[in-house]
Amino acid sequence: MDQTGTENLILVTRDRNGIAMVTINRPKSLNSLTRPMMVRLALQISALGKDESVRVIILTGSGRAFCSGVDLTAAEEVFKGDVKDVETDLVAQMELCKKPIIGAVNGFAITAGFEIALACDILIAAKGAKFMDTHSRFGIFPSWGLSQKLSRIIGANRAREASLTAAPISAEQAERWGFG
Repeated sequence: MDQTGTENLILVTRDRNGIAMVTINRPKSLNSLTRPMMVRLALQISALGKDESVRVIILTGSGRAFCSGVDLTAAEEVFKGDVKDVETDLVAQMELCKKPIIGAVNGFAITAGFEIALACDILIAAKGAKFMDTHSRFGIFPSWGLSQKLSRIIGANRAREASLTAAPISAEQAERWGFG
């Protein structure tokens, strides 16, 4: 296991055709993220982006969720300290990556998971996938640009409604609204 203890929680595979698959592998918690998982994801995206043999990165989650956001039992650890260190900031690394990142969204993409999905270059959502912004339920602000990105994609009024009501957006609705 790696020094952060997240080796089995963030799986990375590569094939001969230049496809790298990054899987958040914590299905029992709907792939909720701890700080070490977020750091490992950022470092893996950075490394894959610099790897000449990689042509495309597919980001997905195992089980019935893409990512349910930050693990609330570890939220204090996630939000303390310098969470905006570019080297260990997942969304910053996704935005800096020169390789296309495809978000393969299965199931739920909630709060930080929704933000990660919106940071992908292309989104492919399975039937039954749902996107939700639940920041308002917890009294926290989106830190990875969801409020700006979502309003640019679906318009300010729809974005406000989605964020303030925390209502789920189905894969079909997301497609109609122009996600990914």
